[in-house]
Amino acid sequence: MFEHFFQCPYCWEDISMLIDPSVNASYVEDCEVCCNPIQVTVSFDQGELQSFQAESIEQ
Repeated sequence: MFEHFFQCPYCWEDISMLIDPSVNASYVEDCEVCCNPIQVTVSFDQGELQSFQAESIEQ
């Protein structure tokens, strides 16, 4: 696991998430500041982060 820093798509605060490099997936995790759900999509290649997207979920 490693920590990845990014900006929340709702409140624009800088936050971080722990990401498991063994998982190439899309999942939902709440912002630690505003608690809104963030759609996170990650892709790894040989343990290196290739892409990271954090998007708001339309409600």
